[in-house]
Amino acid sequence: MEISVNLEDLFELISPENQPSPPASSIEESRLIALAVANDEEAFEGLIAMHQDSIFRFCIRWLRDVEDAREATQDTFVKAYFAIGRYRQKGKFSTWLYQIALNQCRDRLKSKDNRNRGQTDSLCELEPVASHCCRQLQPDQLVVRDNDRKILLEAIDNLPVKFRAVVILCGVEGMSQAESAAILKISPRAVEGRYYRAKKMLAVELDELKTP
Repeated sequence: MEISVNLEDLFELISPENQPSPPASSIEESRLIALAVANDEEAFEGLIAMHQDSIFRFCIRWLRDVEDAREATQDTFVKAYFAIGRYRQKGKFSTWLYQIALNQCRDRLKSKDNRNRGQTDSLCELEPVASHCCRQLQPDQLVVRDNDRKILLEAIDNLPVKFRAVVILCGVEGMSQAESAAILKISPRAVEGRYYRAKKMLAVELDELKTP
């Protein structure tokens, strides 16, 4: 089976078709954070509404299982709720949430049960191929696209965790190197280096996976 598109095109196949709506305003988010720090549960629920879709999407790309992703998302917000008193508004609130979510996903991936489960629910089944890629494709072309996605997802799964992280953040989520660096707590230059190496590793992995 041959990979019919290049790596950047493949990333588009597993990137979200529609980005979640941004918060109403940074001022509104800051207001809710201040209230949540003061133990206002309704304000924290407002923060959850702003960010739960993006956090769930991030978790499902890490864990590749709906229930695991739901639990990781829930645990992320539970931990955020109990830790919000220690949150300092020096960085973006979303960055802080992604850091918590990333730790949740890493912990789950370490568990023996998760490793042995395999890909119970493929992202190809959970998320349709983006319509902007597929409206003009014939049925046989759609099959090829679906196969391409499956091969890429398997290749990403096989990456070491630190390289997988930058691929998901930069390649799939479309974050900047600066945003990814803040989440991973490394320098933008380190993100650039890891992303470059990750794409090289993916190219090798894809070549092996496409070989019958």
